Amino acid sequence: MKRGLNRIIRVMDQAYGRDISPYDETFLAKSIDRRLAAAGVKTFSAYGAYLSENRAEAEVLSDSLNISYSEFFRNPLTFALIEQLILPDLVGEKSRNNRGEIRILVAGCAGGQEAYSIAILAEEATAVREDPVLCRIFAVDLSKTELARAQAGSYSTEDVGNVCLRRLNACFSRRKNSFIVAPRIRKRVIFSLYDLLDKHTTSPPDSIFGDFDLVLCCNVLLYYRSETQRLILDKIRRGLSPGGYLVVGWTEHQIVKSAGGFRSAFPPATVFRPTHKGG
Repeated sequence: MKRGLNRIIRVMDQAYGRDISPYDETFLAKSIDRRLAAAGVKTFSAYGAYLSENRAEAEVLSDSLNISYSEFFRNPLTFALIEQLILPDLVGEKSRNNRGEIRILVAGCAGGQEAYSIAILAEEATAVREDPVLCRIFAVDLSKTELARAQAGSYSTEDVGNVCLRRLNACFSRRKNSFIVAPRIRKRVIFSLYDLLDKHTTSPPDSIFGDFDLVLCCNVLLYYRSETQRLILDKIRRGLSPGGYLVVGWTEHQIVKSAGGFRSAFPPATVFRPTHKGG
């Protein structure tokens, strides 16, 4: 299987310019297994040959590696910390030092639920102050389809199941069987196509210079090889402001601890702060 997997990686890179080598090998093999069944091919080697003659299949395989999933207020502990400690801390710091806006990055935003959850909390955190603090949210993903869905801001009843009634009434409008994110909430989020593995940029172009106070990179790292995980975390660390926060998924806690460069901010929650800054 190893030889067949390497051939598939070479075909994707040489024939189609798609580098899939950064993905975790187990995740990559499972994804290809599903494509073998769908294409009616029996072995990895045979699939490599099939792939070299079938651009459409290469597109399908590439898309299948972009796992797009998000929920509103997905992790109760994490979002409680963001609501009660992190955002108030950032708002207070910006206000005391007159340092302008709070800058937030949501990486792997998928359909936008996590980004809008943060936007709702940001509105609540800043609306109660007499001296308003601006909050700008940059949400990025690799999937144009998911980004289009996020920008539309339309969700099913099941999608908004984690949204409390107060926020549902205040931040959404009902349209038949859909809930639409209020325009004022949508305006807080800038959605854009961006690859965290892009070697030519240190932050999404729309953000111009990074300097993020909070980065959410939940359930992204686990799909990559360890060396790629470290590259992503290093990029995030360099893009964070000195006192910034990183939030990852539950399954990624040990990944961040092992990579170095971060310390736990609120153990045992998956919230970290950079230990040092690098070039």
